[in-house]
Amino acid sequence: MEGDELGVAATMVDGDWQQQQRRRGGCIFNGNGKLLEELVLAAQEGVFVNVDSEFDLDNIVSAARIAGKKVNLLLRINPDVDPQVHPYVATGNKNSKFGIRNEKLQWFLHAVKAYPNELKLVGAHCHLGSTITKVDIFRDAAVLMVNYIDQIRAQGFKIDYLNIGGGLGIDYYHTGAVLPSPRDLIDTSCRVLLNLTKCQVTSILKPILYLEVRELVLSQDLNLIIEPGRSLIANTCCLVNRVTGVKTNGTKNFIVIDGSMAELIRPSLYDAYQHIELVSPSSPGAGISTFDVVGPVCESADFLGKDRELPTPVSGAGLVVHDAGAYCMSMASTYNLKMRPPEYWTNTLETTCPYSATLLRPMGLHPKPKWLLLVPSLHGCPTL
Repeated sequence: MEGDELGVAATMVDGDWQQQQRRRGGCIFNGNGKLLEELVLAAQEGVFVNVDSEFDLDNIVSAARIAGKKVNLLLRINPDVDPQVHPYVATGNKNSKFGIRNEKLQWFLHAVKAYPNELKLVGAHCHLGSTITKVDIFRDAAVLMVNYIDQIRAQGFKIDYLNIGGGLGIDYYHTGAVLPSPRDLIDTSCRVLLNLTKCQVTSILKPILYLEVRELVLSQDLNLIIEPGRSLIANTCCLVNRVTGVKTNGTKNFIVIDGSMAELIRPSLYDAYQHIELVSPSSPGAGISTFDVVGPVCESADFLGKDRELPTPVSGAGLVVHDAGAYCMSMASTYNLKMRPPEYWTNTLETTCPYSATLLRPMGLHPKPKWLLLVPSLHGCPTL
């Protein structure tokens, strides 16, 4: 089935993504620095576009005129809800570089009204951040966003969509924690003070009802959009490395591997935890020690994990970094001329390699890849 038949679409942040998604159903174009030529492509393809700033709105108007098509807009509003995550992945507070301040909502509504031939406001959007583990944060955002939509509709706009973003986390620590799923996000109960005119009661009563987010959205005649990306794919992949050796500086022990921050930057960039384990048998009598797992890149920030209790490995042993399915290969680089690894996709029946390793061909070198990126099927990880 096509993505649009399943109710599935893509959230994109640049024109290259648009090119890749053109034949895969509906899309939403997001971002705080969208280029004019990207917006023209979005207008031509009928993509929903999130408005992020005053200059962004000006560029969208220009793109609509160049394409000769009206653009469907969602206003990305910052509800100023604390997602309780690393500040680098918090995107919906008042200090964020993303979205518009809720105090500026009226200005944007007037601006959209000034361009009826270029713009059609169809929804509102917020995105709080990533690795969120509490659904009540989404509940709070949904209530605020519905209130904003009421304000927008009161000025004559027909609003059909509420996008409450995504950012659900996973159990990176492998502790068996039960974290919220996309369905939990939708089903979470929210405390909603309903519009009194709709409830047909006096203002003295002010009824407080408990509704699921789904019911809240349906009661407002809205289509709900969520962005569950990480929670669907993060645990479908692992980064497989080979141990180069073990060393100590007298106070700290290190396992040096051939993988690095160039292939998986989350620990270095966000101080993020990724579960690590050895997949080769330890030598007889190998003790458990505390190690930093580090790569060969010339940066002290080049680590995959710190203070990990692991058996002392031998050189050549396999070491796996789990949950590398999101924000890992997509953020990989060739820093220090580290070549990109191959990807292997596997299920219970077959293994394929859709993306082969990048080799040092200009130098006449053809190094054999020593580590792989395994992408298991959603039916479970194969035995390594």
